[in-house]
Amino acid sequence: MRVSTINRLLRNYGPAALLVLLVLLVWEAAVRLGHFPPFILPAPSSVWTALVEQRSLLFGLHLPVTLQETLLGFAASVVCGTLLGISMHLSRPLAKAVYPLLIVSQTIPLIALSPIFIMWFGYTLGGKVAVVFLTAFFPVVVGTYDGLHKSGEQYRELLLTLGANRRQLLVKIQIPLAMPAFFSGLKLSIVYCVIGATIGEWLGGSMGLGYYSRRMAGNLQSAEMFAAVCLLSVLGIVLFLCIIVIEKILLKKRGFHR
Repeated sequence: MRVSTINRLLRNYGPAALLVLLVLLVWEAAVRLGHFPPFILPAPSSVWTALVEQRSLLFGLHLPVTLQETLLGFAASVVCGTLLGISMHLSRPLAKAVYPLLIVSQTIPLIALSPIFIMWFGYTLGGKVAVVFLTAFFPVVVGTYDGLHKSGEQYRELLLTLGANRRQLLVKIQIPLAMPAFFSGLKLSIVYCVIGATIGEWLGGSMGLGYYSRRMAGNLQSAEMFAAVCLLSVLGIVLFLCIIVIEKILLKKRGFHR
């Protein structure tokens, strides 16, 4: 790795890393000095010990289940959300009919709708994926629709004067210029997917990090519960970074610089 790259990483992420380290040190000291009972707030060292001791369960059993639910729900939300966003862009009556309903759907707490999906689809994989889809669908639709709706007006007028039809406008101008907004929606969506999978597992299930953390909380095993929560956080960060890498590769090929 080049020195300039290291310097840039330190400049961008050094302050955040130092803040996290400071919080962990204060947290560890506060627990060790007896300011917090370990069953209420375990020390970071205890969380790490639990993560290591329970690695076969966490990494071998529960993490793959949560990852599967997350990726399946994300894939369904991307496909359906993208198609709906494009359809709304192409049909103004459809946009006027659907967009307000999408906004209204976000005012209903997810925790209130999730039991309905579990009741409809059961405690199987389909029920968890439905909850994930419900969580992650909205950002994809909005990112797609807004990106297409606000992209390339000046290029659109130029291509129209050259005789381009609507499909050519969509493929040549609007979709490429909508990519940054589309990927912004994907980055929000993938994080929401992890949240949705956790909620689905909390409501009912026998596997997954959400189920594991709920069971540990019921047994007052706080270190194990925090270990599962940390693993969920790392999962969300890794998936978020994967979307960023894909975004950079695709946008760089199309000449975008972000």
